[in-house]
Amino acid sequence: MAIAHGVRAIEVIQREAPHLDAAAEVREIEAREVTDREGVVAMPGAVALVASIPEGQWGVVTSGTRLLATGRLRLMGLPVPKVLITADDVANGKPHPEPYLKGAELLGVKPGDCLVIEDAPAGIQSARAGGMKVVGITSTYAAEALAHADAVIEKLATIHITANGAGKLAVNIR
Repeated sequence: MAIAHGVRAIEVIQREAPHLDAAAEVREIEAREVTDREGVVAMPGAVALVASIPEGQWGVVTSGTRLLATGRLRLMGLPVPKVLITADDVANGKPHPEPYLKGAELLGVKPGDCLVIEDAPAGIQSARAGGMKVVGITSTYAAEALAHADAVIEKLATIHITANGAGKLAVNIR
């Protein structure tokens, strides 16, 4: 199911099993995922990276549902951001640019001023189609699969955020 990561479950089911009731299947998958905590861990560096970005200047865009996203963020000790775009909030999931464009709009920034951190080719395609810069992280896919990103990293700890005093953030990748 290489096509599934980074894509809304409803779209995967509609594509791969069109004979099933996709909405019912998504509800069942979600119910299982929400209660499954085995092996679920925060990506190393995620808590520190999020803590380094001023509140209101970051968001989460996920192909998961709102229930799953908020549950996993809280489980990992990460704050639920003011801007959280989930599978429930868009008509077109990744790789369509709608999820990221909606995120930029709600953050109140131009898409070209956004930096997206993505671990899936569908997400990279989505963000790039929306006119955003993308850093791919090799947590799920090998670097070759993320080659359409502007940069590819292995660890979130290589990303450093600093404020320049004028309300703008600078991103350095080391």
